[in-house]
Amino acid sequence: MTEIHAASAPVRERLTHIDMIRGVALFGILLMNVTSFGLPSSYSDPTIWGGATGANFWAWAVIQVFFEGTQRGMFSMLFGAGLILLTSRLEASGRTDTADIYYRRNLWLIGFGVIHSYLLLWTGEILFYYGCAALFLFALRNLPPRTLLTMAAAGLAIGALWNGLDSYNADDAWRKASAAQAAAASGTTLTPDQQDDLEAWKKLESDLKPDQRALDKKLAAYRGSYAEVFMHQAPLNAHYQSWWNYRYFFDVVAMMLAGMALFKNGVLRLKSPTSAYVAMVAAGYTIGIAVNYYELRIIVDGQYSILSFLRSLWTYDLGRIAMTIGHLGALLLFARSGWLPWLRRSLAAVGQLALSNYVTHSLVCALVFYGFGLGWYGHLERHQLYFVVFAIWIAQLIISPIWLARFQFGPVEWLWRSLTYTAKQPFRRGQAAATDSAAA
Repeated sequence: MTEIHAASAPVRERLTHIDMIRGVALFGILLMNVTSFGLPSSYSDPTIWGGATGANFWAWAVIQVFFEGTQRGMFSMLFGAGLILLTSRLEASGRTDTADIYYRRNLWLIGFGVIHSYLLLWTGEILFYYGCAALFLFALRNLPPRTLLTMAAAGLAIGALWNGLDSYNADDAWRKASAAQAAAASGTTLTPDQQDDLEAWKKLESDLKPDQRALDKKLAAYRGSYAEVFMHQAPLNAHYQSWWNYRYFFDVVAMMLAGMALFKNGVLRLKSPTSAYVAMVAAGYTIGIAVNYYELRIIVDGQYSILSFLRSLWTYDLGRIAMTIGHLGALLLFARSGWLPWLRRSLAAVGQLALSNYVTHSLVCALVFYGFGLGWYGHLERHQLYFVVFAIWIAQLIISPIWLARFQFGPVEWLWRSLTYTAKQPFRRGQAAATDSAAA
């Protein structure tokens, strides 16, 4: 224990503005995730469930334009910054087991992700993906910021091209299915290829616009017992933690690389001039709002058709990355301003307990929405979901500082650190110094 404490950075060295931004991003992730917790198959498409008019439309539109894809983007960047913070402090302390600590830390994160998804019943969890992605980044930690940014840009370009390919393939599937339907309508006997084209389009339709039978099945599962929810989600988790991990690998790694670069070049450490952060806000919001509004018009003018959603993917990454930069610049300016110190402190406490608070989101939402709790799944309109979100925000803004006044870590953070360092860590304030102040 003594060796662990001696090799660690004291709590006073925490970069509290990074904790604050992490707290904001954590709240933003719940803002995005709540539709998956509370509505069947309606994360992106408001016409499936929860309402698409009035307050429900505006709730969907505001999220699409200002927040879609940005909060996980910021969270991923901060995770990348945390990797640099952890390894640099361990290496500066003279430890020779930095690699052991790093890999053990992220392997346990993968394990937490499996537990979070299967046992805590959250298919949209991110810990598994982050742990897997981080395994590839240790060897890149000493690269200069420009190289890291170049690699990040390449990864994001691959992700954007993949989105474009999905959009192109959907258009192609629709054209082929339309041709097959026209041939059938004219009395022509369809070839096996044409029949396959029709089936391929029907499969895409059923995935993106499930029929009432599929929705009823999902409603019954989530309004059922813990065992029923578990059995419904288990094959989904297997799919997400295999195919989705592969599909979005470049997205996650690229944003982590960007965070590593921005931490090393001083942007995330508030070392850049104020004009740089103003430029991030101005450029990010100008491009991001324009692109995201353009995508919104494609979807609305296309009457929420499958093709309208898929055609909006062509510019998706441009819009969300620009908005992420804008949000990040605004939060860094807020941190530098000194405004509302009580709010910055509370948000920093939320961010310092990010892992525990993130898991708490799943626990609370499961008890609110699933059948073994209040059973509100599918009963609230889209805009009403955000009252649940705001209630959780307020509770965590109050509870997190109170918790940290008594304890050094959140319960999940404490367990993670104890497993990482293979030694029981001090928990209550005053027991001993914290082992290190690297961000989770």
